[in-house]
Amino acid sequence: MFHSCRNRHCPACQSLTQARWIEGRMARLLPTDYFHVVFTVPDDLLAPLAMRNRALFFDVLFAAGSKTLLALGNDGKRLGALVGLTAVLHTWTRDLRFHPHLHCIVTGGGLSADGRWRATKRDYLFPVSVLSALFRGKVLAALDEAYRAGVLDLRGVAGFGGGELADDAAWRRLKRKLYRTKWVSYAKPPFAGPESVYQYLGRYTHRVGLSNHRLLSATEELVTFRTRGEETTTLHPHEFLRRFLQHVLPNGFVKLRHYGLLAPGNVNTKLVAARAVLEAKRSLPAVMTEPVIATAVAATTWADLLQRLAGVDVTHCAKCGGTIYSRPLERPALKDTS
Repeated sequence: MFHSCRNRHCPACQSLTQARWIEGRMARLLPTDYFHVVFTVPDDLLAPLAMRNRALFFDVLFAAGSKTLLALGNDGKRLGALVGLTAVLHTWTRDLRFHPHLHCIVTGGGLSADGRWRATKRDYLFPVSVLSALFRGKVLAALDEAYRAGVLDLRGVAGFGGGELADDAAWRRLKRKLYRTKWVSYAKPPFAGPESVYQYLGRYTHRVGLSNHRLLSATEELVTFRTRGEETTTLHPHEFLRRFLQHVLPNGFVKLRHYGLLAPGNVNTKLVAARAVLEAKRSLPAVMTEPVIATAVAATTWADLLQRLAGVDVTHCAKCGGTIYSRPLERPALKDTS
């Protein structure tokens, strides 16, 4: 089957983009531990607000999650250093319900102001209770600022009328309830090694709500797909489409973002310095520099990647074996929207 739509929400057209992204990120991998941190919000209270204010709410998640991790990293009582992190937005559960949350891959240490590498404990990043409370505070402060600016649509949110866009008393009640609600954030144990980080992260980056292999059957009356293990969910096609389309992102929205040592402005300065310090500690040969690796990645064509991933050689005819193209298939460089 020829897959060519290249839509980022298509489950069949993301493999090549994902492979290129992983190759590019491997150039920025540091020889240190990495942690997986997940930030979630109370769906029963905030899902309607998020649906009404999708781009704004998703931006708030990124800002709150990144500021939380950077603040805890810079805290002299905890680490006192600049960490690096990649954040990925997900909006779904396994049965395609709306559940906005943030996956973050965080370096197990950071670069201090005096140029030293300060490592976290091997099996411990930051206290989960502190992560949750600080993230909650930053999300609610940002939403309150948006409300005061009159840019927050509250229709359909509990306590607000159908046509009511602003009600100070109702907004204060909602904030109090959210502050009193326990928000769930967690940090998973470190990865087996730095080499496994982006292989793991690749399963989260260019993913959509439902991959093809999970779709078991589709008729005019019912759609059945696998959720977890052998468990399945069956929906009417209209409900299936409604759930799937909830996860189509706003046009042009960037769902992969980098902060701290991995921020675009730091990859050729602070990230290079951090790698040099870590490599010196390990007494390993210096790794390739960013420009050299970027050139090597750009030289890989989509035809090479397709053959590597799917075993399909599009440069030769599948029937007669004859050469279809006399030169490598080059393609314009992808814009880095991560």
